[in-house]
Amino acid sequence: MYKEIIKLVILIISQPAKAWEMLSLKEDKEEDFLSRFIYPLIGMVTLAAFLGVLFTRKEFDVELALKSSIKTLVSSFGGFYLAAYLLNELWVSMFKRVKDMKRWQCFVGYSSSLVYSLTIILMLLPEFFFLRIFILYTVYIVWEGAESYMGIEENVKLKFVGIVSAVILLAPIVIDFLLSMLMPGLRFE
Repeated sequence: MYKEIIKLVILIISQPAKAWEMLSLKEDKEEDFLSRFIYPLIGMVTLAAFLGVLFTRKEFDVELALKSSIKTLVSSFGGFYLAAYLLNELWVSMFKRVKDMKRWQCFVGYSSSLVYSLTIILMLLPEFFFLRIFILYTVYIVWEGAESYMGIEENVKLKFVGIVSAVILLAPIVIDFLLSMLMPGLRFE
């Protein structure tokens, strides 16, 4: 299963147009998408956060590693669900379409593949902090999926991509910030 997830993530990152075409033809059940893609991917992010803090710090501190993994888990899950919910609501109000939470969860999950991959790399190798700039490539991934996966017309594509990219990129950051504000014990940096 993890081998398939890694192949799909690599395809989405390296050839987004081809990946979105393939994904638009394949109808996932919501449970299959969640249990076979997004949950294991977020699990890998959480494990990377735990191992990254455990092995990249000078001191070997399990408490810090647990705090990091909890914070990463909650911000990844919360960011995913917050983005899917907000975009589903905006889908109705701004684009005058019918609500489709399952489709939005799939779109947000697949579009966030690069974000999750970079998070894994940066948790395990924090000295490569300059790779954060590549998170902007998510805009291109969303651009490629807008027409083929979501059926967006050309005249509203730019507006769609701007809004969706901003929500996908900012939702985990907002959840992380709220966690830090509401639970100061999770601050460890």
